[in-house]
Amino acid sequence: MPESEPLPDPRLVSFGMQIRRLREERGYSLEELAERSGLSFRGLIYIEHGRRNPGVLTVLSIASGLNVAPARLFEDVFQVPDETETGP
Repeated sequence: MPESEPLPDPRLVSFGMQIRRLREERGYSLEELAERSGLSFRGLIYIEHGRRNPGVLTVLSIASGLNVAPARLFEDVFQVPDETETGP
């Protein structure tokens, strides 16, 4: 039986959901956002589904394609506590 893919990091899933929300609010298809941002359609699909961890330049391109400040992409991103942190 083939090994299943590991589950994506919940923070990446939340990040992707935020991109999708913003994209849909603007009435953009994936194809349109890909064109507006200069990214590939397939790459955007992976990002929206939390299967890819985009770099800074990719995040900036997505924000530009959505015509939002990059910080908007992170507004509702689910925070998972870092197990290495201590304190309150």
